[in-house]
Amino acid sequence: MDLAIVWFVVIAVLWTGYFVLEGFDFGVGMLLGIGARSDSERRVAINTIGPVWDGNEVWLLTAGGATFAAFPEWYATLFSGFYLPLLAILLALIVRAVSIEYRSKINDTAWRRRWDWAIIVTAWVPSILWGIAFANLMRGVPIDETASYTGDFFTLLSPFALLGGVVTLILFLAHGAIFLSLKTDGPIRERSHFLAKVFTSLSVAVAGAWAVWAQLAYSVTWTWAVVAVALTGLLGTHVLAEFKRFGWAFALNALVIASFVVLVFGSMYPDVMPSTTDPAFSLTVHNASSTDYTLGVMTWVAVFLTPVVMAYQAWTYWVFRRRLRVEDMPAHREPTLRRS
Repeated sequence: MDLAIVWFVVIAVLWTGYFVLEGFDFGVGMLLGIGARSDSERRVAINTIGPVWDGNEVWLLTAGGATFAAFPEWYATLFSGFYLPLLAILLALIVRAVSIEYRSKINDTAWRRRWDWAIIVTAWVPSILWGIAFANLMRGVPIDETASYTGDFFTLLSPFALLGGVVTLILFLAHGAIFLSLKTDGPIRERSHFLAKVFTSLSVAVAGAWAVWAQLAYSVTWTWAVVAVALTGLLGTHVLAEFKRFGWAFALNALVIASFVVLVFGSMYPDVMPSTTDPAFSLTVHNASSTDYTLGVMTWVAVFLTPVVMAYQAWTYWVFRRRLRVEDMPAHREPTLRRS
């Protein structure tokens, strides 16, 4: 068994899990200013992701850690070349976490509104930048013979990459709208249903066009099957959202997001970071990987711990499965100060 290839696939799976799960977190955050029109409705929206958003980010930490351990050359070139967008994503995730925790600490409308805007902005930023980053991985970036990135920030802003950012943005908006339709009741659910129809229809056009462009310009023959699955999923998601089959629509949209990751990783292989300077300078699954001993130890750790983590996360979703309504939100209370 070639453990380098195994870990390339594992990292693709980890990114799939992150985008599928964190995708609806970002979608809900972006929709706070559109789908939720009152403070109570915004509380409902935030509470739908409240028990799970931090657990969903574990997939990102694991994907980054696995890349660092399994493919240190890839990790070094990626994080140095994509330094500014990744730094912006990191800052957005930090502010977003603080915003979710702090918005209810003071019973003041202006205070909560400021944190709501922070949640909205810090959901939009990663939703766009992740798409730009992964589109650049698929397209390739300038890398020299020392595996050093030789471009600048604006090199990453090609039309293909920018459209990739729009694709993830719209897919996450659709994912969040479907999730809110699935997890809420009352006016916010009806509004989310309308937004789900809007964004799923947009995703058919935008994501479909990008997938065909990616396939024709940068991909390989077998990934036409992935494009076909994605296009079918995009159409199916829109139809299911139209008829309020939100559970199936959510699952199908998750399949579309997974297809996005498979298309990117499938197109790169056997490279992990293609070079546009010279194909000979590309980082590959084998010249960027760790030793067999390191990969072997990682494999045994993953075999024993991954089922535990996934079982715990599944249990969390099961416990917090019911719909939320405005009536479920308790009244705001001033924090109680203890006297010493």
